[in-house]
Amino acid sequence: MKQKRLSDWLKSRMGFITMLVLLVWAKTQMANIMDFKLYEGASFVQWITMVINPIPIAFLTIGLALYFKSPKLFYPISLILYIANLALIQLNVIYYREFTDFMSVSVMLGYDKVNQGLGASGFALSNIHDIFFWLDLVIFIGLFLFKKLKLNTQAVSRLKAFSVTSFSLLACMTVLMISEMERPQLITRQFDSKMLVKYLGIDVYTAFDAVRARNVSELKNSAKSSDIDKVREYINEHNVPASAEYKGIAKGRNVFVIHLESTQQFSLDLKINNQEVTPFLNSVYHSKDTIGFDNFFNQVGQGKTSDAENMLETSTFGLPQGSLFATQGSNHTFQAMPSILKQEQGYSSAVFHGNNASFWNRNNVYKNMGYQYFFDASYFDTSGDKATGYGLKDKLLFADSVPYLERLQQPFYAKYITVTNHFPFTLDDEDKDPNFQTSDSGSKVVDGYFESNRYMDESINEFFEYLKKSGLYDNSIVVLYGDHYGISNSENKSLAPVLGKDPDNWTANDNTQLQRVPFMIHIPGYQKGHINHTYGGEIDVMPTLLHLLGVEDTKKYVQLGQDLLSNKRTQVVAMRDGDFVTPEYSYVNSVIYDNKTDEAVEEPSQELKAQIEKDKEIAHKQLSMSDSINQKDLLRFYTPEGFKPVEAKDYNYSNGLEKLKELEKQRGDNSRDLYTINGNKSTKSLYETDAPQYGTPRSNSSRIQQVNPDQGDGNESQESIQPNP
Repeated sequence: MKQKRLSDWLKSRMGFITMLVLLVWAKTQMANIMDFKLYEGASFVQWITMVINPIPIAFLTIGLALYFKSPKLFYPISLILYIANLALIQLNVIYYREFTDFMSVSVMLGYDKVNQGLGASGFALSNIHDIFFWLDLVIFIGLFLFKKLKLNTQAVSRLKAFSVTSFSLLACMTVLMISEMERPQLITRQFDSKMLVKYLGIDVYTAFDAVRARNVSELKNSAKSSDIDKVREYINEHNVPASAEYKGIAKGRNVFVIHLESTQQFSLDLKINNQEVTPFLNSVYHSKDTIGFDNFFNQVGQGKTSDAENMLETSTFGLPQGSLFATQGSNHTFQAMPSILKQEQGYSSAVFHGNNASFWNRNNVYKNMGYQYFFDASYFDTSGDKATGYGLKDKLLFADSVPYLERLQQPFYAKYITVTNHFPFTLDDEDKDPNFQTSDSGSKVVDGYFESNRYMDESINEFFEYLKKSGLYDNSIVVLYGDHYGISNSENKSLAPVLGKDPDNWTANDNTQLQRVPFMIHIPGYQKGHINHTYGGEIDVMPTLLHLLGVEDTKKYVQLGQDLLSNKRTQVVAMRDGDFVTPEYSYVNSVIYDNKTDEAVEEPSQELKAQIEKDKEIAHKQLSMSDSINQKDLLRFYTPEGFKPVEAKDYNYSNGLEKLKELEKQRGDNSRDLYTINGNKSTKSLYETDAPQYGTPRSNSSRIQQVNPDQGDGNESQESIQPNP
């Protein structure tokens, strides 16, 4: 009897829709497990959302057929909507197998560009289990044709159809709420397509991407070539010349940029239980060969790490919402450090990062910036406990990068992105320094932060030792910078006692002052090092470095920052949200704070009000100029004299080592890589690390995927090992 009732219900229209929804759910789970592998390394909340999210979306879309009373409309429409769901899954499965990412709307609309990568290998990208995406559809059609499945003429009431829609919307909102609880600003930050799919599903990711693409497209389409004139006028007024004392003092040297993940200025010189948290960084910071800055602020927005990278490479801010890298980076015009240094002084360039190449859309952005090589997680052994959820551990990244680093042609511009000092700051026990006792703040985040700080510090010490032994040290400069805060405002009251502050008197300005991050330029042999007290931020790094490296005409490049070593600079540090900091005052949430007393100015004088309004105009003008440049992609309308625009299509990040060896072979006796200079011998043996995982065999498990979106199927042509331009 129960089986008959179930059979009768399935024959009803509501039963038919439910059956299609369950099939969509099953196929989504098949793709999540077998192709996207989203459950690997997923959090408990992500498991819940991935199990739930396909159901309300499928009911919302396929359930639209319930509004049609005629069976000749209901069944075709329900099947068409079902097929649309399947097609979206299948397209993403095929695309993901090639590019390790989900299809954006811009990719769908420009399929001819995707087809260049997928056309020849489309069949090869198919898998035996793909048949299960479509097998049931063939069965449905057969059942209808042979009249084994009869059309049900009894329509569903509009009230019931509306109830299905309402339930679906409510369920979608619930999933979004659960997701936002674990990942605040999930939609607005837009930092990773995989993260959006894990929480909200492919359909929502695609819908959201369509809205984003439309907004970006409208802004870009509204842009006129004359818009860049206002920017150029601002640059001409805002630009400051290089200081004669510092101009060109590092000309011709290799440049190492070390990205100190989540590292804040207060960690430097801080002692906990009478032990320095970062003893090696402290020694570099106070070295006579280092120009350090103690009033250097991060200026990131929702793009966080990607915003920091963008500011350092281009001297423009991130977007007011979302990440420039993630939302516009694939087709954006940059005038960035690697391409400028290559064209001005013949530098080669590379990035070393132990996470997936697609994170923050780096595999596309770096090409548009002109980075010649990108050694991502796929180039390293990230198996077992050698990686965290954010990538290869720092000690292993530095050590395992040597075979690639020693093949780079000198001079080079090489960026290392560390990850171990990343929230939630939980080190594996084997990586903790047994001689370091962290704080007892009552917050696991705060206490763990200092432990991961210590690990990062040790990794940089090991890298410096290698640079000295290999001979690279004396002919290089090392730039170290913190990208953004590590301890969030919600944890700052637990942090306060560690810093000697009273948590009960903590203010919004205290939060702002903690946005200081380390910035130091280490120049071996300089001997005039000091701590510079100027107020500045990440937007100012690019003009500072270009002047130190002796690039002559920097005014022709669009840079919103000012040289930190110039005494003509304006010391107004704009924050991405419109607040700002100066040496005397801070403007936070529309409140003026006196930096000497750390107290709010209750009754500011007319003179102070006028000064604040002037400084506010400076900060907001700088931000608005940046938004105009990036949201409208204005650099496509302006090419500096002597500068050749970057062609991203000329870059491919697969077979990086083979390409470097080929370049070495082509240059012969003129090759300037360390391997050749060392008598065609590797310097790998010079590297010493106490990382417990170093040298252990590769295992079958990993906390992250090891995929290079540019990597082929292993049958690459000879062209694929030709050096990048």
